[in-house]
Amino acid sequence: MSCILFPSPIFGPIHSRRLGLSLGVNLLPPSAKVCSFDCVYCECGLNAKNETKPKLPTREEVKTALEKKLAALLSKNMIPDVITFAGNGEPTSHPKFLEIISDTIELRDKYVPNAKISVLSNSTFVNRPSVMEALQLVDNPIMKLDTVNEDFIHLVDRPNAKYDVEEIIRCLENFKGDVIVQTMFLKGSVDGKEINNTTDEYVQPWLKVLDQIKPREVMIYTIDRETPLKTLKKASPQELDRIKDILESKGYKTLVAY
Repeated sequence: MSCILFPSPIFGPIHSRRLGLSLGVNLLPPSAKVCSFDCVYCECGLNAKNETKPKLPTREEVKTALEKKLAALLSKNMIPDVITFAGNGEPTSHPKFLEIISDTIELRDKYVPNAKISVLSNSTFVNRPSVMEALQLVDNPIMKLDTVNEDFIHLVDRPNAKYDVEEIIRCLENFKGDVIVQTMFLKGSVDGKEINNTTDEYVQPWLKVLDQIKPREVMIYTIDRETPLKTLKKASPQELDRIKDILESKGYKTLVAY
C-alpha cells in the first residue's frame, strides 16, 4: 500500500480538482495520518498506530510558516486561489483550531486578500462550539457526508470514536445553508461486503437530508489516487452524472470531480 503524506504545517501550493491553486495547511504531524476517521479510501493511508501522542504543530509555528510562505509566493506573483486546511487527518481536531483560523484570516487579508479560506472536514467535531465558530468564519466550510447510512459509515469511513449521524446532520443544519457538503461515491468490497453508495438505496435518503441542511453547494467526487484497500473501485462518470442531474434538478449548485 502506498500513501501520500503532506508536510506540516504548510504544503504546496498544489492544483486541486475542486478548488484551484491551493496552499495547504496541515495541522497534523508530517510523519503519519492521525484522524477521527480511518477511511478505507483515504489517500493518506490508514491511521498510525502510535504508542505516544504525536506532536502537533503549535499555533505559533503555523502562523510563522504561513506568513513566510505567503510572503514568498507574493514575491513571485504566485497568488493562491485558496488556503486549504486539509493534510494528514482531521484539521478541526487541533485544540487551537479557532485561534489558527483567526490568524489565517489576518494573514490572508494582509498578503492575498482575494484568496478564499477553505476547510476540508469530516464533520466529526462540528458539535464543538469553538469548531463551529471557526467554520462559520471561513469562506468554504466543506463538510463530509458520504451517506446517512450508519452501517456504511462504520464499514467505510470507520470513525474511531462515538459517531451519531443524526447529531452531525443537526449541526450541519445550524450553518443555515452557508455550508458545502462533500460526498465520496465509490464501489467495491470491504471486509467481504459489497459496497456501492451510488444506488438509490443510499442516494435517496442522502438527498432528503440535503433538503434539511440546504447547502449552498454540493461536491461529489470519487477515488482519484491509490487507496489502502485494493478492492475499491471508482464510481463511473455515468453514475456521478446521474447524481449530479438529480442535484441540479433540485436547484443545488453541484461540482463533480470524476
